[in-house]
Amino acid sequence: MQWRSIVVALVVLRLTVSCLLWLAFGLGPSWGFNFPLNFNFNLHKIELFKQDDGESAKANSWSQRIHGHGDAQCRTSCATKEDSPKKSYLSLFEGDRDEYDRRYSSFPDTLKIKMKGMAKDMFYFGYDNYMKYAFPEDELNPIDCQGRGPDVLNPSNININDVLGNYSLTLIDTLDTLLVLGNVSEFHRAVKLVIDTVSFDKDSTVQVFEANIRILGSLISAHILLTDPKHPFGNVGLVDYDNELLHLAHDLAVRLLPAFENTSTGIPYPRVNLKSGVPPDSINETCTAGAGSLLVEFGILSRLIGDSTFEWVARRAVRALWKLRSNETGLLGNVVNIQTGQWVSKQSGLGAGMDSFYEYLLKSYILFGEKEDYRMFQASYESIQNHLRRGRESCNEGEGDPPLYVNVNMFNGQIMNTWIDSLQAFFPGLLVLNGDVEEAICLHAFYYAIWKRFGALPERYNWQLQAPDVLFYPLRPELVESTYLLYQATKNPFYLHVGMDILESLEKNAKVRCGYATLHHVVDKSKEDRMESFFLSETCKYLYLLFDDDNPLHKSENKYIFTTEGHVVPIDKRFREKQWNDLSPCEKVVPDQETSNGPFSNNSNCDRIPEERRYSLPLKSVYMRQIDHMVGLF
Repeated sequence: MQWRSIVVALVVLRLTVSCLLWLAFGLGPSWGFNFPLNFNFNLHKIELFKQDDGESAKANSWSQRIHGHGDAQCRTSCATKEDSPKKSYLSLFEGDRDEYDRRYSSFPDTLKIKMKGMAKDMFYFGYDNYMKYAFPEDELNPIDCQGRGPDVLNPSNININDVLGNYSLTLIDTLDTLLVLGNVSEFHRAVKLVIDTVSFDKDSTVQVFEANIRILGSLISAHILLTDPKHPFGNVGLVDYDNELLHLAHDLAVRLLPAFENTSTGIPYPRVNLKSGVPPDSINETCTAGAGSLLVEFGILSRLIGDSTFEWVARRAVRALWKLRSNETGLLGNVVNIQTGQWVSKQSGLGAGMDSFYEYLLKSYILFGEKEDYRMFQASYESIQNHLRRGRESCNEGEGDPPLYVNVNMFNGQIMNTWIDSLQAFFPGLLVLNGDVEEAICLHAFYYAIWKRFGALPERYNWQLQAPDVLFYPLRPELVESTYLLYQATKNPFYLHVGMDILESLEKNAKVRCGYATLHHVVDKSKEDRMESFFLSETCKYLYLLFDDDNPLHKSENKYIFTTEGHVVPIDKRFREKQWNDLSPCEKVVPDQETSNGPFSNNSNCDRIPEERRYSLPLKSVYMRQIDHMVGLF
C-alpha cells in the first residue's frame, strides 16, 4: 500500500535525522507528536518513577521528554560516539547577544512615572467599580457589573464559598493598599465603613486559611497602621478610633478556633461555620499550607492582645505537620488526614497546597524571633534543594538546564508529574527574603518566559509538553510579588520591564466593562466574570510599588514585611516580646538534631550580586534565550 510506504519512509527519515543530531551535538528531536520539532537540551533522561543510583535526582537537566523504547534504541545505537567531543548545546542560543541587553538594560524615569500611573489607574478602576456596583457584597463581577456573595444555593461550591463569607471581603482586603497609594481620606472612609457595616455573626461556612489571610490579616494590618505613628505612612490615625478593627479581628479569630478542637493531631479542620463552628459533615483532610500558614496573623494577634491562645494553636499545627515529614527526605506531603496523621497526597512541591507553609516558617522567624521557626525553615530549604531542585548547579554559569523545582514523592524524591503551577512563582520572592538572590533570578526568568508566551500564567504549566495543563489565570499576584522583591534587591531595570509587560498584558487581556476579569483560557483569552479580592490587595499593590521608588515604604527607616496576602506588617520589637512564659506548657519542644548543631546563623548570599551588575542583565543572554526556547517562545 502506497500510504504505508510513505509512513515507513517518514519514520526512517526521522530516526536518521535524530541519530545525526546526536552524533553532531548530543541532541535529538522530541519524540512526542507536537510539531515543529522541539530540541531537548539535556544530557540525561529524567524518569518519572525510577532513579538509577540517585543520579536523576541530581541531574543538571530536566527538559528531556519522557519517551518510549524508540528513543532508548536510538540512544543505544549512537552510544559509540559518547566519548567524542560535543559542541555545547548553549552555543545554539548565543545568537545576537545584544538583543536582550538592548531591550532590558535601561528604563527611563518618564516611562517609570507612566507605569506607576497605569498601576494606580488599574487599581482605582477595579476598586471604584467594586464600591459602585458590588459593596457590601464580597466581590465584583466585572463583566456584569454586579456584586457576588456566597453561593447559598449550592453549599458544595467551595471555589466560591471557601472565600466569600458575606463580610465585604474586597473592601477589607484592600484597606492597606489605599495607604500604599497615598489615599489617606479614602482609607479613613473605608475603615469607617468596615466598622459600621461588617459583622462576622453570619451563617457562612468559610475556609480557615482564606479567612485568616484575607480578612484577619488585613484587619490587623490596618489596625497597626492606624495606631502606630512609627510605621512608614506616618500618623494616619482616625479621630475617635477605639481599636474597633482589632476587636473585629479578635472576634473573627475566636470564631475560627473551633477548627482546632476535636482533632487528634492538633491540625485544624479546613472549614468552620462562623456562627456554629465545624460543620457536622466536615471532611478530615486538609492541605499543608492551609493548616500551616496561620502563625503570622494568629501570632501577631496574640501579641497585640496579650492572649497566647491563638499563637499556641497555630504553632501546635505547624509542629504537628513538621513531625509528619518523611524520615528519608525531610519532605512533607500535600494533603493530610487531621485525625490519623496519614498523608492523603504524598506529592511534595512548592505550589498549591504547600507554598505558604514554607513562606510562613521564615516570616514567622523574622517577626517573632523564635529560632525554632528558622530551624524548621532551614531544614525544609535543605530538603527542597536536595530533592525538588533540578537543573545546573549555578544560575549564571555552567552547562545544563536552568534551575527548576519539580513535584516529587515525599518519601523517595521521585518525580510524580511534569507540571508546575502558578502559585510556585512566589518562590523567587522567598529566595530573595532568604538572601539567595542568584537562584531567585533564574527561577523568576522561567516564569517570566511563560508569561511572555501567553500574556498570563496558566494555573498549571507542563514543562515536558511546553503547554498549559490547566488554562485559567485568576489575576494572581505571585509573579508580580517576586518581580517587585527582585527589583528591590537588585535595582535592575530588567524587572521594571517585566512589570511593564505584566501591566500591559492585564490591560489588554483582562480589562472589561467594570474591572478586570479572570482569564478562563490563557490562549484564546476568554474570560470568567470574577475579580478576586487579591487582585486589588496584592497584584495592583505590588505593581504600583514596583514603579514608585519614593513610596514611604521604601523611604522609611522602619522595616516591614508583607503577609502572604500582601498586607503590610512592621517588623516591631514588641512582636518579639511575649506576655506569657510558655506557648505550650503541655509540650516540650525538642530541636531537630540535624538543624540545631553548630552556631545559629543565616548564611545570606545577598553579597553575591555585585554593584556593577545593576545595569547589565541579571541573567546572561545565553541563558535567557535558553529559557525562552524551553517554554516555546521560538
